[in-house]
Amino acid sequence: MSLKLNTKYLENFIGEHEYQAVAHQVTAAHKILEDKSGLGNDFLGWVNLPTDYDKDEFERIKAAAARIKEKCDVLIVIGIGGSYLGARAAIEFLKSSFYNNLKKDTPDIYFVGNNISPAYLNEVLSICEGRDVCVNVISKSGTTTEPALAFRIFKKLLEDKYGKEEAKTRIFATTDKAKGTLKKLSDEEGYETFVVPDDVGGRFSVLTAVGLLPIAAAGCDIDKLMAGAREGQKKYSADDGNDCYKYAAIRNILYGKGKSVEMLVSYDPAFTMMGEWFKQLFAESEGKDNKGIFPAAATFSTDLHSLGQFIQDGSKIMFETVMHIKTPQSDIFLEPDKDNLDGLNFLTNQNMSVVNEKAYQGTILAHTEGGVPNIVIDVDKLDEENLGELIYFFEKACAISGYMLGVNPFNQPGVESYKKNMFALLGKPGYESQKADLEAKLG
Repeated sequence: MSLKLNTKYLENFIGEHEYQAVAHQVTAAHKILEDKSGLGNDFLGWVNLPTDYDKDEFERIKAAAARIKEKCDVLIVIGIGGSYLGARAAIEFLKSSFYNNLKKDTPDIYFVGNNISPAYLNEVLSICEGRDVCVNVISKSGTTTEPALAFRIFKKLLEDKYGKEEAKTRIFATTDKAKGTLKKLSDEEGYETFVVPDDVGGRFSVLTAVGLLPIAAAGCDIDKLMAGAREGQKKYSADDGNDCYKYAAIRNILYGKGKSVEMLVSYDPAFTMMGEWFKQLFAESEGKDNKGIFPAAATFSTDLHSLGQFIQDGSKIMFETVMHIKTPQSDIFLEPDKDNLDGLNFLTNQNMSVVNEKAYQGTILAHTEGGVPNIVIDVDKLDEENLGELIYFFEKACAISGYMLGVNPFNQPGVESYKKNMFALLGKPGYESQKADLEAKLG
């Protein structure tokens, strides 16, 4: 198991004196994170989570996942933001972006409640027809619009299909430990419940029951996942120039040079949803007070035929963080073709992963020579231990980077603005005074 930061391709962009210049900021950020004296200090439960997690609940998660695998063909995971992105990213990282299409002894998993599209929901409902279904609804409050709407629909589906008594054995609620609408309903109906910890924000919650139950239901080894996270906790616990803190420092140095967009890049489609998780983690954590690096993501070589043009020749507002996965999950040996009509015989008599590696090498040289700084994170392979460490690496780097930026990395005040307008326009009680003003602005 190994995760390593490679700064070789930053040498023409950052001098050693610049690392030294921000060292005191890294130390200060480390101190307020460790002594819990910084902004948002009531949401630091994730810091020691890999060692301090609830061991009894962890065993219940594994037991529930086993029952889900036994009882259902389809698991519907209902949640939005951090309540679904981490689980989906982990499943695709560890299994495949084609997880639902593979032959396996685990249920298909579909994620709903992360949008308000009726077409999307109807399509998932049609997929469930004639199949045995379980539901994992994830919401601290139970009143967030998108997942609450989806849960209404799937709760009715289960009760109509199985009756209330059987339905309640197929519904698993991940929610607040003591309060909230979903907790109250779960207690009344008899759903098995798992806890969203009070001191862990949604985007930092993938290593809690929020992410672990769907991940385990997909057949992933969550013991190894937590072992990898513990390795990350151990490696990135001291202010000693570790790779996690150096990555946070690099981000802030480049931001100070006008690099306001970070492009997370991988050369494996299995990493695509990790890019989506990364975007939420950093966008909600750093994008406030008119500050922040805009997080974006791309999959190469696919996006080299589109975004590659902008990265190479466009305005120099970005840097790239490249996930270099050293060992593919599988490979293909390229055999020569006797006619060679496509002229590609020069690629043959070797594995396809070699071609992908040369694409990575050629691209990183082109982009850095074109004025785009590149950070490389080397990962041995796509497995549970590496994923656990990687999750912890990004979470802690995000916290350190946010404190260096001078923001609260653990709140998200801007997320509420659209909700207030939407509620007013929909006529939610208590928003009557705003409704007319908003409708007038819309014309």
